[in-house]
Amino acid sequence: MELGAFSISLAVKDLAASRAFYEKLGFEAAGGDPAQNWLILRNGTTTIGLFQGMFEKNIMTFNPGWTSQAKPLESFTDVRELQSRLKEAGVAFQTEADASGTGPASFVLVDPDGNPVLVDQHVAGP
Repeated sequence: MELGAFSISLAVKDLAASRAFYEKLGFEAAGGDPAQNWLILRNGTTTIGLFQGMFEKNIMTFNPGWTSQAKPLESFTDVRELQSRLKEAGVAFQTEADASGTGPASFVLVDPDGNPVLVDQHVAGP
């Protein structure tokens, strides 16, 4: 099952301090809005999101339909299909995508250790 591009969304206390730290590691801004307390940083194919005051825990994020450079893919498994397969496998959901919808949608799972997993599709279905 292909979940899409992977990134980690970090719950940070001080956006500017975190940005400065990760820039020292070679990350560069690739999106976001510091005025809204979030930034996306990239180093090669590695992407991290910095989010101040938006959620309590770090979140593993998968983006169906995107490459690691946030470019749309021609072919991918739609988020609703992924959700259906996971439901059939007995996975519990914290939030769900509208199964009858189309286009962008997301769902959230929580792993056995309490780690949130976000599957967040930003593009129209294949």
